[in-house]
Amino acid sequence: MLCVGVLGLVLLVGCGDDDARPARDRSSTVVTGPAAPAIVPPGAHELAPPKRDNNSGGEPVSTRKEVVTGSVEITAAAPVAAAGTIIDQVRAAGGRVDSRTEQPGTDDTEPSATLVVRLPADKTDAFITGLGGVGQVTRVTTNRDDVTMQWEDLDARIKALQASVDRLRALIAGATNTSDLLAAEQALSSRQGELDSLTAQKRRLDDQVALSTLTIEITTDRDGPGDDPDNFWDGIVAGWNSLVDWLQDAVVFSGRAIPWLGFLAVVAAVLWGIARLVRRRKPAPRREESAQAPVEPASSAADGAQTSAGGENADGGKGDDQAEQP
Repeated sequence: MLCVGVLGLVLLVGCGDDDARPARDRSSTVVTGPAAPAIVPPGAHELAPPKRDNNSGGEPVSTRKEVVTGSVEITAAAPVAAAGTIIDQVRAAGGRVDSRTEQPGTDDTEPSATLVVRLPADKTDAFITGLGGVGQVTRVTTNRDDVTMQWEDLDARIKALQASVDRLRALIAGATNTSDLLAAEQALSSRQGELDSLTAQKRRLDDQVALSTLTIEITTDRDGPGDDPDNFWDGIVAGWNSLVDWLQDAVVFSGRAIPWLGFLAVVAAVLWGIARLVRRRKPAPRREESAQAPVEPASSAADGAQTSAGGENADGGKGDDQAEQP
């Protein structure tokens, strides 16, 4: 009975907890409090508009600074005239021409023109598109260099140096002794020179950002459609013209060669004369005396022959006599 009573008590306590738990849940939903702050996505700050400065008329505090450079190649029938047209378009767009080089066509060179122009950065793309009316645009190259960090660094350094210069000027105005005055003036001179240098760099960077730089090269189309003959008659005419051109070149070459031929003939004549003169002055080789013996008279030769014959006979007879002796 004791176990039954304990078990019943446990069951009653458990039922009481189940009945009280929904009540607490219902009471928690009724209680109202301040709303929790909304969770901002990670990319929301990047999508937010930039902060604006009230003193600058509502413009963004930090804007992107870009230096635009590029080159354009154009082919036209008359490059010099096309350059004049492009210059008019540059001036109409509010730009300027920094460099202009023109070469009229000659017999040996083709006409050409080169321009270096400065244009407002926001009108560069429209200007390049409009160059198609001047000639055939064969190549376009543009480059955008972000210099925002460089510009902001220069701006911050200029502001810091300007504040330092202002403080030094105030110290100079309130200096009481000569040593402090000289030290302040020396520091002011150094800071002022650095400030002027940075200001010039920032001014140049602002000019590069405001105006883009384009190099435009204008040449002629060397492989034009009318250069090659299209039919038999045009081929004959082209062949005749090439023959006339070759004959003209041959005549010109002959005219240039005649003075050289005359000069070479004079040089050859002088060398031949010098060689002949040297040959005449050279002594003739001496003839060697012959070592032949003088010829004896015929009678002497005959007598000698008889004498030698008689001697031989005498010797021969003597020999015979000696042989006959016992």
